Amino acid sequence: MKINAQRLLQNLDRYAQIGKKGRIGVERIALSQEDKQARDLLKNQMIDAGLKVHIDRLGNMIGIRKGKSDVKPVAFGSHLDTVYSGGRYDGALGVLAGLELIQTLNEKQIETDKPLALVNFTNEEGVRFAPDMMGSHIYAGMADLNSILNSPAYDNPNESVGSCLHAIGYFGDMKPGAIEFDAYYELHIEQGPVLELEQINIGVVEQVQGIYWTRYRINGEANHAGTTPVYYRKDAGFTAAKLQKYIGEYTREREGTVLTTVGSVKFSPDAINIVPDTATFTLDVRSTDEALLKRAQKEIDEFIEETVSEDGLSFEREELVRFSPVRFPLVMTDTVQSAAKSLGLNYKRMPSGAGHDAQMMAHFCPSTMIFIPSVRGISHNVEEYSHDEDVENGANVLLGAVLGRSAIS
Repeated sequence: MKINAQRLLQNLDRYAQIGKKGRIGVERIALSQEDKQARDLLKNQMIDAGLKVHIDRLGNMIGIRKGKSDVKPVAFGSHLDTVYSGGRYDGALGVLAGLELIQTLNEKQIETDKPLALVNFTNEEGVRFAPDMMGSHIYAGMADLNSILNSPAYDNPNESVGSCLHAIGYFGDMKPGAIEFDAYYELHIEQGPVLELEQINIGVVEQVQGIYWTRYRINGEANHAGTTPVYYRKDAGFTAAKLQKYIGEYTREREGTVLTTVGSVKFSPDAINIVPDTATFTLDVRSTDEALLKRAQKEIDEFIEETVSEDGLSFEREELVRFSPVRFPLVMTDTVQSAAKSLGLNYKRMPSGAGHDAQMMAHFCPSTMIFIPSVRGISHNVEEYSHDEDVENGANVLLGAVLGRSAIS
């Protein structure tokens, strides 16, 4: 049994028109009107597919298909929100392949032993509200719901997660995590070049890197760019540049065991002829080894403290995200591998360099991920693309894995 590839591809294209950006890209920020449109469409499609739809207090959407037995459902899904100037596959593929799985079983009149649950998690990307993987983070009981609901938007402190959920009509009444899952599967594009370069059909994801996000603010003194001698300056921009150089070299000296990135830099007053009085930048540190992750954060913090002090400035730091590495259980990854083998597809057991909802759900139930190749490894970009054949392969592996798990043990 296989999914209807044409229907899935048409549905992916349909959703890609909601927030369309550029030729094939999408910009559908969490809790925006575009997110509402996509959610409304999904809710209607869930109902049409016979699912009972539940919305929790963080806007997570769960559609339940009954099974022969009244036990915990086997869950699968991802997210519909994107980054700014994002792609049509990141997140949406997992949700819509899950919907196609349901539609295929309905057409074939197949009733699974265990119930099935299709999930759309809120704010996976975290580009307007922190933290990322927000919906799954709360669903797995890893943070305080009220604190998250009060989290302000980066671009507007007068808007919060809670106010925006109310504005789009997705502040539900169910407690997050109230529906327990037997397991959770997530189909996703790789977002990297490995599978394409190695000509591998399917990535069997064994683990997800840990992620630390920190925001730093270097405090100096604004002054005239032409009349202030260098030795009198308290140049926050110059100090920030030295810190960025250290951070960039840190990862290059460690051959990829730790990845460090400065992704956002902002100067104030941000004028061509004024020495900056503040420089704010973000740090993203990732590793599959938690000891290395902690050591990197400690060493970078120590360098920042020493450098800022030597330059006669001060700094502030704000921890945004602290997610530990996660290893998925063999009982889950083996179901994905078996499904790939049964379809005659080659596969590679591999880690995920990006964070995903499955990383959070692994604290709630047995979880794993399925990767398909990304053309040229491009993602978080309007040119993000995966070949139709790979989309079809991934959806069929998801189907096989879920059916393998849905039998009563």
